[in-house]
Amino acid sequence: MLKQHVKSLLALKMKLAVAGLLAGGLTATAAEPTFWSWAKTPPMGWNSWDCYGAGVWESNVLANAKYMEQHLKSHGWDIITIDIQWYEPLARTTQYRRGAVLEMDVNGRLLPATNRFPMTAATRSFKPIADYLHAKGLRFGLHLMRGIPRQAVDRDNSPILGTPYKAADIANKRFTCPWNTDMYGVDMNKPGAQEYYDSVFALLASWDLDYVKVDDLSAPYHKDEIEAIRKAIDRCARPIVLSTSPGATPVTEGEHVKTHANLWRISNDFWDDWRALYAQFARLDRWSAFRGPGHWPDADMLPLGNVRAWQTRDNWTHFTKDEEFTLMTLWCIARSPLILGGNLPENDEFTLALLTNDEVLAVNQNSVSNRQLFNTNKQVAWIADLPESKDKYVALFNTSPAQVPGGRHGRGEADTASRSAATNAPAVDPAATQPRDISVSLADIGFTGPARVRDLWNHKNLGAVTGILTQSINSHGAGLYLVQPQN
Repeated sequence: MLKQHVKSLLALKMKLAVAGLLAGGLTATAAEPTFWSWAKTPPMGWNSWDCYGAGVWESNVLANAKYMEQHLKSHGWDIITIDIQWYEPLARTTQYRRGAVLEMDVNGRLLPATNRFPMTAATRSFKPIADYLHAKGLRFGLHLMRGIPRQAVDRDNSPILGTPYKAADIANKRFTCPWNTDMYGVDMNKPGAQEYYDSVFALLASWDLDYVKVDDLSAPYHKDEIEAIRKAIDRCARPIVLSTSPGATPVTEGEHVKTHANLWRISNDFWDDWRALYAQFARLDRWSAFRGPGHWPDADMLPLGNVRAWQTRDNWTHFTKDEEFTLMTLWCIARSPLILGGNLPENDEFTLALLTNDEVLAVNQNSVSNRQLFNTNKQVAWIADLPESKDKYVALFNTSPAQVPGGRHGRGEADTASRSAATNAPAVDPAATQPRDISVSLADIGFTGPARVRDLWNHKNLGAVTGILTQSINSHGAGLYLVQPQN
């Protein structure tokens, strides 16, 4: 029955994607924003940032799309997103060039760099790449910076399409991005400001874009430009899923952001470091009140496999296998969007298995009332309900220090904990590094009698339990279980 449930769930996800994003959107209930229906489940896909930074090329995108089509699409993964500076012909992978000359049209709207994306040369648009992805049953995503190009303001003073106004009339030179010099902010109090954003999203819609990640928007929180982008998407006649970045988005803006964006970052860029992973537990817990169909707190990308593909050494994830289980388990039980960051064609068997466990992915795609049960003494439990069922999902985490005797599971790199030890970090109590029994009362998760338990990571039925569910969990590790009434 569970296998059939997973198949039905994936079929529903594909039906929603095709009907909602490629054919013009779904109808939301009267009480909901229409755009919520464009992302009823957390988006699942790939983004070029972790493995290529600002220097991704068309060949990299197509290789990852081919891999997704062949190995991941049948499991629900379907978005391919080109990240930052696709409009910069000389973009470098790990740094931004101040004053770089950008590809741009006469109305100050960014265009793809044709030397890096040859398929765009004939039309000066991403539509050929969108067509290529759509033919594979995938969706097309693109990164966008908040604001208007400085080049459009300072060099060209470009006219705003359909208005008598110029770029200099709407630019806000005080609200610039602190880490990228490509853009000025837009002063939404100025005539022509909304029209500029409308023109940008009209262009993106003409490229058949399905998903947009707008950067420099959430921290600090640019409420006026978030509202402008929401209006522009709603006016462009294409259901483009909106992701805001980076974080941390202020929790105090939870009501505002969920009524304007489909997903929003809850932290700054997340990388393959245990301390960063541990910090996401509290962040995801704080955002639980704002999680729901069409509006998802985003714990950021999954730095798994061949991250940092631009270098030949130290380019594999620094997470241990146990930490990778923790990462996937937490993102799934908290229903964070699942956006892969590694260079997919380099995946090993372990990474592929991690990403194609349909029983685990079903927790991310089809659970409700997701919430932390406890976080105490380096033991954490999250639970969730299955719709129209008495069944529960239970995730158990052991966040105590991990014992690292001098290696890790991957391709020979030192583990994060090993690097800490090499810098004279305080000694770890060996007793704290061992697997620990973590227990959850069945009564605390809503059961009044015995229950059947299934280990979702290992596809194994564990039999019946009465009173207490107890599992041994490795340090920095996790377990994920389906708990069902026995009768």
